[in-house]
Amino acid sequence: MEARGIHHLGVAVDDLDEAISTYERFFGAEVEHRATVPEQGVEAASVLIGDGRVELLSSLGDETPVGKFLAKRGPGMHHVAFEVSDLRAALDSLAAEGAELIDAEPRPGLFGLEVAFVHPDSVHGVLAEVVSRA
Repeated sequence: MEARGIHHLGVAVDDLDEAISTYERFFGAEVEHRATVPEQGVEAASVLIGDGRVELLSSLGDETPVGKFLAKRGPGMHHVAFEVSDLRAALDSLAAEGAELIDAEPRPGLFGLEVAFVHPDSVHGVLAEVVSRA
């Protein structure tokens, strides 16, 4: 699999409004998108910082993936998202190379992206997301 680059860094936060304000004040971030996705258990904001992007994720409940992450580890780095041109081909390549896929099939993600996750055990402890434009 060849990634086009890092699409975004995902950061789990306790308070989305406070986190957006902090990133705006400290780094000049601009909100690109904001959405609530009940099926994923998150409210998220994508903020642009220069040429980069950070996805701020707040949990909609304790039993959601981000809720469990926050309970176990607290706020902080949640995942790294790599952009690819063909998500299905990327998943096939990752599986062939021995990566443990959380998502064997692409699914709808935030902000119009198609996404799939790779288990942290396969990527030296970091949850990896592979994304493409749907």
